[in-house]
Amino acid sequence: MSPCSIVRAAPAAVVARPSASFRAIKKGSAARPTLASARAVLPGAALAKRATIAVKTRAASKDFDLHRVAPSATPADEPALVVADAEATASSSNEAATAIGKKVLTAALLVGATSAAFSPAPALAAAAKVVVPVINQADTAWILISTALVLFMTIPGLSAFYAGIVKRKNMLSVLMQCFSLTCVMSVLWYAVGYSLSFSSGGAFPGVLGGLDKVFLAGVTKAAVWETIPEALWALYQMTFAIITPALMVGSFVERMKFNAVMWYCVLWMFAVYFPACHMVWGPNGAMAAAGVLDFAGGIVVHITAGIGALVGAMTLGPRKENKMIAGNLVLTVLGTGMLWVGWYGFNGGSALAAGADAAFACLATQIAAATAAMTWCAQDIAENGKASMLGIATGSIAGLATVTPCAGFVGPLGALFLGLVAGVVCRYFSLVLKEKYGYDDSLDVFGVHGVGGFVGTCLLGIAASPALGGFNVETTAMAQTVIQCTAAVATAAYTAMASFVCLKITAAICGGELRVPEGAEQGEGLDMWCHGESCYTLSEGETVGGAAAAATTGQPAGAVV
Repeated sequence: MSPCSIVRAAPAAVVARPSASFRAIKKGSAARPTLASARAVLPGAALAKRATIAVKTRAASKDFDLHRVAPSATPADEPALVVADAEATASSSNEAATAIGKKVLTAALLVGATSAAFSPAPALAAAAKVVVPVINQADTAWILISTALVLFMTIPGLSAFYAGIVKRKNMLSVLMQCFSLTCVMSVLWYAVGYSLSFSSGGAFPGVLGGLDKVFLAGVTKAAVWETIPEALWALYQMTFAIITPALMVGSFVERMKFNAVMWYCVLWMFAVYFPACHMVWGPNGAMAAAGVLDFAGGIVVHITAGIGALVGAMTLGPRKENKMIAGNLVLTVLGTGMLWVGWYGFNGGSALAAGADAAFACLATQIAAATAAMTWCAQDIAENGKASMLGIATGSIAGLATVTPCAGFVGPLGALFLGLVAGVVCRYFSLVLKEKYGYDDSLDVFGVHGVGGFVGTCLLGIAASPALGGFNVETTAMAQTVIQCTAAVATAAYTAMASFVCLKITAAICGGELRVPEGAEQGEGLDMWCHGESCYTLSEGETVGGAAAAATTGQPAGAVV
């Protein structure tokens, strides 16, 4: 057996990465590319007389580097060729065999690498074509954690954030809607959502996937997506499919029937979310092919949810009691903290690897959120003379939404820039334009998530440019901005039309009415009308409408607490 044969027989991926002297975006078939520090010549390229061969094997998540095998002679340049990056997973119950396997594999790769250095270029190119998908344990561990963090964003994070802002008689309805959507979307994603989003077949290539992966068909323990199990990739993406429709709940609170919320969100997933997900992140997606970048969901999650929420709010009309009366700001602050922490999994996990890319995404997330919160709070102080807890919490969410499409493409300075813009623009839409035009976006889903996602998507070309410390070196800032703005506008326009159609179908299914009766909205509240339960119960001896209840709650007699 020749040395090259030994390399091919080893459970390794023989790859060569494009050469560069800085971190650059490496585009693939999706708009969530990986970032690589490449330092190698292309496969099949002729080597200099004195080449540096770097052989790196990873076994049982530990690195072993055979640093140099250098032939004689000294050229002007000294390219480094990555011959192999191999990972072997071994059972923890057989550590001795694992250790022997590491030595054998390392020796085999060293011999193969030495031979490859003196082999003709075609032989090297042939070896480079042998790519065996390998699960990386560190990446898998990070995405497992990120999956839990993103699920944590919906239950309990988003649920608590929304529930604390509405009136007490409607708090349980918000919690119930978010919890129910978590369950419904989990089953829907397992049944058809994953296939429609991430399979390559289908009648509408580039727009919607096929049905070859319904009920996760073909997703086995041996199936690999990049460097993680495909089952984990499907689960991670499930959490995105859960939180996206749950975001829209904030615009429907205190007036939309429970069954109407469920039907609208299910129909909306087929009409909006699955196509958007496939076009941006799916195999051969149309937007990704056009050069659109969306690291963690500015288009897929925030623009779609924001527009869907706005159309829903305008179709429903304003609440009968339109004044904001927060039932429990402590709950909202706790929910904000949960969302902020969970966003590390949302943005950092989208790197799909445990490394510098995830670290930069998390760093950008933190800086943008903090900057937007401070910017929003400063404007509150300037206008009202007081710092608002609800204002600074909302500002942080605006920063998080705005940095989402850019997180892995920007440096700290770009994140600071995005946070400043988010704190000004999102606040203007949430407090000024909403009042001016009279639409009841109850909890500012459009103003924060929709506008934030739109702004972040459009500013990606600027924020990710090397001038602001970003990593987008493949296109100019202006060219990328045109691509991003086109995608954002197109997504918003389509989502508006599709959402309106889904609402009309929902109304027909729900007996022609999307709202609860006026008496329920102004009287007992959605908690009792929709679910027959309440977040807050009266103490023993108190009666609704009685003197004891009035004395305890401070409400007039006859009020529902």
